[in-house]
Amino acid sequence: MNTVLEGAFEKTFVVFLLGSLGSMVTITNPLSKIPLFLTLTRDMDEAARRQQARRACIYSFAILTVSLFGGVFILQGFGISYGALRIAGGMTIALIGYRMLFHGPDVRFAGEHGRSDVAFFPLALPSISGPGSIAVVIGISTEIAELQQGFQRVLAYFATVFSIFLTCLLIWLTMRSAQVVSRLIGEGGMDALSRLMGFLLVCIGVQFVASGIRSFLSGA
Repeated sequence: MNTVLEGAFEKTFVVFLLGSLGSMVTITNPLSKIPLFLTLTRDMDEAARRQQARRACIYSFAILTVSLFGGVFILQGFGISYGALRIAGGMTIALIGYRMLFHGPDVRFAGEHGRSDVAFFPLALPSISGPGSIAVVIGISTEIAELQQGFQRVLAYFATVFSIFLTCLLIWLTMRSAQVVSRLIGEGGMDALSRLMGFLLVCIGVQFVASGIRSFLSGA
């Protein structure tokens, strides 16, 4: 009996770990953070870049973990629908992508008004822990709530939090190596990559907006 239970619990852990990790890595797309990170930190020294990368990933881990445990309650408490979340996040992502697409690596975000801290916005939110990744962890939390055994739910939550940690770790490693990648492909390559990623961000933003509109229409 104990062997059967242990097998079931191990299966729960593995299923939620691999499932949530695959979803998180896909939706966050770590490689897409390279041009944005270099754009936002181009006037910073190496120590400041490392600090911004570390803080952005810590913020993202906190945001996604809070969303996992309390996202549904937060949305319900403020009366925010999934559609509104996707539309608002999609518009923000599309705006960032638009500026990257038409201004290239010289685009300035928060730093253009004298701010030197871009770790929370726009790196952590909405670039890393955006509407897509938040929606993913909120969806996972609803699946965990349907598990019958309390210990299974604990394992599922632990596996999901661990997958969030691994995703943020991967993004941190990617941003830490951004300068090396930049030197390898050169300024022209970074300009092309920045504009390409800007276009993809616009597409992702439009897709989120369209998904949010569909949610509104289906719920009407």
